[in-house]
Amino acid sequence: MTEKGKVYLVGAGPGDPELLTIKAERLINDADVILYDALVGEGVKGLFPPGARLIDVGKRSDDHNFSQEEINEMLVGLASQYKRIVRLKGGDPYVFGRGGEEAEALVKAGIEVEVVPGVTSAIAVPGQAGIPVTHRGYSSALTIITGHEDPTKGDSALNFKALAQMKGTIVLLMGVSRLRENVEALLANGKPRDTPVAIIERGTTDRERITSGTLGNIVSMAELRGVKPPAIIVVGEVVGLRRILK
Repeated sequence: MTEKGKVYLVGAGPGDPELLTIKAERLINDADVILYDALVGEGVKGLFPPGARLIDVGKRSDDHNFSQEEINEMLVGLASQYKRIVRLKGGDPYVFGRGGEEAEALVKAGIEVEVVPGVTSAIAVPGQAGIPVTHRGYSSALTIITGHEDPTKGDSALNFKALAQMKGTIVLLMGVSRLRENVEALLANGKPRDTPVAIIERGTTDRERITSGTLGNIVSMAELRGVKPPAIIVVGEVVGLRRILK
C-alpha cells in the first residue's frame, strides 16, 4: 500500500507576498501540489514552483469552482498520489477559511495534516491602511464577523443588538455583497449613524483603495465608487485614526 502524503493547511496572508511566514514560503517551494483560493494574492502565486501541480479551487463569495465537500474529497484523494500537498488559503486557514472543516475531513480519512497560521487580513489590512483595530483611547475590544451571513434570517448566529451596543471595533470579512443589510442591522439596533466606517479593497497590494464614511452614508458611497470584493470593512472610532497614522 502506498504511503499517504501529508497535507499542509497554509495561510497565505492578506495579499502582499512579503507578509507570508517563512514556513509558508518554504512549504510552497517544496510542494508537489498546491490547491489555492481566489483570495491568494498574485504576488504569492508568483512564488509557486514550476514543477508543482496547481489547482485553482476558487472559493470567492458566491463564486466557487468546487463545493467545500468536493475540495475535502480532492484533498483526501491527492494524499494518495502526492507526498506534500499544500492547501493555500488567503489570510489564516482558521479565520473564516473553513480550514477546520478540511482538517476534520483529513483526520477522519487517516491523513496527516498540519496547520500553518497566516497573517489574517482582519488585522493586517486595516493596520497597513492606518487603522489600528485596538487602541487604548478608542477601542478595547475587537469583534471579527462574517459579513456574508444574512442578518435578517431568523436563526442568524450574529447578535446585532450586542454588536451595536459594543464600544469596540467591528471587522467584517466577506461583507461587500451584504453591506446594506449589515449596516441597516447595526443602525436598527442602535449603532449611531455617525460611527466611522472604512472599506478597504485589495488591502496590502498596489491596487489598494479605501472608501471612508459613516454608517449613515457608507452604503451610498460604496455604490457610488463601485466597491467590489475582496474588501475588509471596519466599523468603529479607530477608523478616524487613519487621518493621523496614514
